[in-house]
Amino acid sequence: MKKIFILLVLSVISTSTVVAQKIGYTDMEYITSKMPEYQMAQAEMKKFSEKWAKEIQDKFGEVDRLQRAYMAEEVLLTEDLKRKRQAEIQSKEIEAREYNSKIFGMDGLMFQKKKELMKPVLERVQRAVNKVCSQRRIDFMFDKSSDMGMLYTNPRHDYSDYIIEELGLNEKNEGVAAKNTTDIKSAVDNSKTEESNPKQKSTTNKRK
Repeated sequence: MKKIFILLVLSVISTSTVVAQKIGYTDMEYITSKMPEYQMAQAEMKKFSEKWAKEIQDKFGEVDRLQRAYMAEEVLLTEDLKRKRQAEIQSKEIEAREYNSKIFGMDGLMFQKKKELMKPVLERVQRAVNKVCSQRRIDFMFDKSSDMGMLYTNPRHDYSDYIIEELGLNEKNEGVAAKNTTDIKSAVDNSKTEESNPKQKSTTNKRK
C-alpha cells in the first residue's frame, strides 16, 4: 500500500504541467551515521538488549535444569510429587516465555527503550529536514534508505479533505476539527511566482 501511494504521488507530480513542485531525497542512514548522539543511543540500546537477553537466557536455563533433574529422579517420585514437579516446570517455562514477550515482543520494553533513546535524535533530524525543505522550497522529501518513506510534505499539497468529501465521510467526522485547506487557484498562482532553487550538490561531493 505504501509503495502504491508513493507511485501515485510521483505520477501526479511528474505529469503535472500546472504546478511546479520540487522533490528531493536524502539518506537517513548516512546522516545518522555521522551523528555522535545516534551512535551513543545505539550503544545504550545494545547494553539493554544484552542485559535482558541474559536474564531471559537464565530463566530458560532454570527451566532446562529443572527438567533434567525431574527426568533423572522421575522413577523415584510418587505420582503426587511428579505432578508437583511438572507443575513447577510448566510454571517456570510460562514465566520465561512471558518475560521474553514483555521485553522483546511488540511494544515491549526494548521497543519502548528504543523509542525513548531515539526520540531526541529523530526530532533533531526532523527539524533539520523541515528547515532545509523550507529554505530550498522543497515540496516533497523522501528517504531512500527506508523504502522511499516520505519525510516532509508541503501542507499546501494536502488534498485529504477533498478526498474525504468525495467519499462522503464529512458527516461521520463532524466531531473532529477540519484541517485548514488552501485554495487551489491560489496555490497554482503562488507556485508560478516561486524562484527557481539552486542546484543541489551532488551526493558524491557531499560525501567527500
